[in-house]
Amino acid sequence: MDFNGDVIVVTGAGTGLGREHALLLGRLGARVVVNDVGATLTGESLGERPADEVVRTILEAGGQAVANNDSVSTEEGAMGIIKTAIDTWGRVDGVVNNAGILRDRTFAKMSLDEFRAVIDVHLVGAFLVTKAAWPHFREQGHGRVVATTSGAGLYGNFGQANYAAAKMALVGFVKTLAVEGARDGIKANALSPAGRTRMSDATLEEEFASRLDPSLVSPAVAMMMHRSCPWSGETIAAGGGRVGRVFVAETPGYVNPNLTVDDLVAHQDVIFDQSTTFVPDGVPAQADYLLGLIKAAEK
Repeated sequence: MDFNGDVIVVTGAGTGLGREHALLLGRLGARVVVNDVGATLTGESLGERPADEVVRTILEAGGQAVANNDSVSTEEGAMGIIKTAIDTWGRVDGVVNNAGILRDRTFAKMSLDEFRAVIDVHLVGAFLVTKAAWPHFREQGHGRVVATTSGAGLYGNFGQANYAAAKMALVGFVKTLAVEGARDGIKANALSPAGRTRMSDATLEEEFASRLDPSLVSPAVAMMMHRSCPWSGETIAAGGGRVGRVFVAETPGYVNPNLTVDDLVAHQDVIFDQSTTFVPDGVPAQADYLLGLIKAAEK
């Protein structure tokens, strides 16, 4: 796979998953805008510029990259990120919306500021950066968008009502972009990653975490960024060397044109029959499922 100089923006690319995405895309011939504000997990500035180190690594390997330190959560910052691509290389071909923060707290204790801060970075940030790139995609008849969702959004997770709300919203976001962008050659997909990073390390058991090298997620991003990618509107789970499709499913359910509440009570087993599909009921179940698949592949 060769990107032939396509210009790809990766937000939150100074550390963790974003760093691995940027490094792989650089090795595959993409010109990479490495965006990172240099912040803690909760969004406070560290006064550091981790994007610069990632750029140096790409350049030393013979690739092309430029750093950007704007925030995705403001319109000015998002425009600045895309402007960096246009000013440096005259185009932008793809956006990987990876930037994120955490403000974990139980719903009963979560403040509006904690809710909004997470929404602003994950959801509004993805909207703003993609919005800034969209006219360029349409004009050139080509574009790629990846939004980073999460098992917390897909299945729920304790203490993460803000994070989960943002992450599930991104699934609907890319599905709509896929529909609206189709005639202009734009494809949009969501990534649900499982990688050992500073954001996830505190919540993962060692047996699971040790198998989740974040670099094993990045090939899925490269696939979704490439011009040959046939997917759009999909959600792809990637972690530990396993890649799978995530989709919203319905059971055949119970049908009665004269439906009553008593019918629902009597036919709950039919309504919730999941015999033809696996639907995790939370992040722990999803993790156990993935761990089982990884262990089976190791044998």
